[in-house]
Amino acid sequence: MTKELFGTDGVRGIPGTYPLDDATLYGIARALGKYLLQTDPKPRVLIGMDTRESGPHIAAQLAAGLADDDVAFLSAGVITTPGVACLVRRMNFSAGMVISASHNPFHDNGVKLFAGTGMKFPDDVEEHLETEIHRHKGRETAPHGVPVPADLSLDEEYLANLRGCMIPGASLAGLKLVLDCANGAASQLGPALFRSLGAEVIAIHNQPNGRNINDGCGSLHPEKLREKVLETGASLGVAFDGDADRAMFVTASGRHVDGDGILLAAARYFKSVGQLRGSRVVGTTMANLGLERALGAEGLSLARVPVGDRYVLEEMLRSGANLGGEQSGHILFLDDATTGDGLLTALKIACLVTLRGPLDELIHGFKVFPQTILNVKVKSKPPLESLPNVSAAIETATKTLGASGRVVVRYSGTEPKARVMVEAERAEDVKLWAETLASAIQAAIGA
Repeated sequence: MTKELFGTDGVRGIPGTYPLDDATLYGIARALGKYLLQTDPKPRVLIGMDTRESGPHIAAQLAAGLADDDVAFLSAGVITTPGVACLVRRMNFSAGMVISASHNPFHDNGVKLFAGTGMKFPDDVEEHLETEIHRHKGRETAPHGVPVPADLSLDEEYLANLRGCMIPGASLAGLKLVLDCANGAASQLGPALFRSLGAEVIAIHNQPNGRNINDGCGSLHPEKLREKVLETGASLGVAFDGDADRAMFVTASGRHVDGDGILLAAARYFKSVGQLRGSRVVGTTMANLGLERALGAEGLSLARVPVGDRYVLEEMLRSGANLGGEQSGHILFLDDATTGDGLLTALKIACLVTLRGPLDELIHGFKVFPQTILNVKVKSKPPLESLPNVSAAIETATKTLGASGRVVVRYSGTEPKARVMVEAERAEDVKLWAETLASAIQAAIGA
């Protein structure tokens, strides 16, 4: 069965329209409740959300579905996605539901589900849930949903867990850092965490109004973060996305550092203290060739998996690795958490800066190969190999670039888009082949 509702990061859409219409939201909760009841006579579900104005209404519809199966639920209110994953695991909830569309604009939203382990449900469970969602959606739905009062004490439980993840010997007292909170879920939690550890925090984009989440700020727009770091002389800048499951960085000198650079800095440290299991890091097909070569120079290997933190986690569990992540800033420190956590990543890097020096030095020798990603809106998502002109263009580009470059063409798991990634030693080759491939896709299936 091919999943229709669940993409790589939950169910996404525009609130009020399928699949985020009230009937389907109700069905999601009913399906989850019935699944949990198969093995747990008294399941409990934790609900959290980011700062989008549509969040409370979606939460009420989900609560209505859970209530109709007598499944207990508790709301953490506005909290990060990894915060819910953490609390579900630590406080023995049966499952977690997060209402967020991550880095997307405010008019989008979504529902992410976590199992009691704090990890996303595997594909086969999501397929089962999809069948049940269509069976139960809309039945006896309460038109206004069920109120979901928030237990704000859960914030401190989550922050306490994060504080326990500091690298031994590190002290953040007096460290000046800038946090771009994306007007999202980290707006209160991020500054609170670092101030509680003695850091001097300059917070920007931390005044959410329901509509300004990710609006020209956060991990996708690091320009203002860079300006503030240079203006204030901060040692480090961190930008989160709307639900703070990812983090991007700016060094004291103003250099932008994405997830690849963070993986390198962390891998070097863990290797130096004998804590990098298997001498390998798990990344995705999007990881820059520069990361692979920098790790190789350290005697470390990079394992590549399809895009999506769930696939990174699956490979880490399979191989025993304890460090992995994505170029987009989802970093998994598996000894501390079961999902990418922007606050945890920021904490680890802040600790490394105080222990080992500026982030610029932690990634010395890291040459980023020129890379571009072009998004092509598509009207359908047939297998790429079924499109003769597209598959021929991919084959030609791959052969031409050889060992000096890479081509990755894939469909987005959350949007009607094809993503074309090309990287090579020469920027002109990147531009040529990216545009060639994008044109081929546009001609074949462009929306």
